[in-house]
Amino acid sequence: MLDVLHNDLALTEEDFQRISDVIYQHCGINLHDGKKSLVRARLAKLLRMSKCRSFKEYIDFVLSPEGKGEFSSLVDSLSTNLTSFFREKNHFDFLTGTHLGRLCKEKEKASQLRIRAWSAGCSSGEEPYTLAITLLDYFGNRGHWDIKILATDVSTRMLEKAQMGTYDRERVAPLSPEQLRQYMIPNVMEGRKVYQVSAALKNRIKFRYLNLMEKWPFDIDFDFIFCRNVMIYFDKKTQEKLVNRFWDYLDKGGILFVGHSESLAGIQHKYKYVLPAIYQKT
Repeated sequence: MLDVLHNDLALTEEDFQRISDVIYQHCGINLHDGKKSLVRARLAKLLRMSKCRSFKEYIDFVLSPEGKGEFSSLVDSLSTNLTSFFREKNHFDFLTGTHLGRLCKEKEKASQLRIRAWSAGCSSGEEPYTLAITLLDYFGNRGHWDIKILATDVSTRMLEKAQMGTYDRERVAPLSPEQLRQYMIPNVMEGRKVYQVSAALKNRIKFRYLNLMEKWPFDIDFDFIFCRNVMIYFDKKTQEKLVNRFWDYLDKGGILFVGHSESLAGIQHKYKYVLPAIYQKT
């Protein structure tokens, strides 16, 4: 009976605006009117689990001190978590074919064999693991390099998946046979074949919860930052603030990668355009 009631529920403009305002203030996601049906569908699932009988009741609960845990579930449900290994492959081709060669020479000349990267909005982990594979493949035969990757996300549910590092066969299809052999451990889980990320990759990555709208509790000059398909949900004001914060955390010559559906057009910044969705701090 409760499910039938939920199917008939309407998300009022007032309730939608309350959700939009709190999500924007918390993590910068801009839920414009075109997202109203998506918000209703995702909130309806949470209503069923929470036993609330209306959107207003659910929103009141989420915004109360008692609903702190449920608020994380709300953020998780409204964040986009689509990702894959070697997604937007030309970014990794740019690293191996163009940028890492120059960077390697500069680092060797300065006797600083250290690489620092940040996957901002890492979702279920495919992006930082792909970055680790790319860097280990490139630097593996070039002596000892200190390679570390920070991977952050606002979704605690996605971070748990990322830290587990377990993927179905279809998810690891973009990896070459040699990369599968070197970086993935085959296993069986609940009767299906899966692949477990090896320690060689996991040891290079630190997964951490981070809300990009809040204070960043680290002081690192990154060689490159990946923030892809995150800012598409932000308004121009939030995008501008964020890319200029990234500037302060990039080393000179560092690279900012954004998604191909994103660009820095229309916002003020100091980056040099390199290629579509690739910008450099000069």
